[in-house]
Amino acid sequence: MNYQKLNNIKVLGNFWGFSSFVFLSTMEQTTSLWDCGEYITTANKLEVGHPPGAPFFMMLGRLFSAFPTRGKMHP
Repeated sequence: MNYQKLNNIKVLGNFWGFSSFVFLSTMEQTTSLWDCGEYITTANKLEVGHPPGAPFFMMLGRLFSAFPTRGKMHP
């Protein structure tokens, strides 16, 4: 293994380690309370969410919410 390849592996490892540290240190402790509920509501009712609105996600969510389920989803 030459020094350039070893140096590239070290740089890649440092970049991956730093990226993982930033991701894990800024990750939420619980579920998000901002966009998740809004996306579920707008997909179910086919409404316009805040810009840009994610129209494909809304239509796909509406398609899957139209399928019947095995009873109630809440206790």
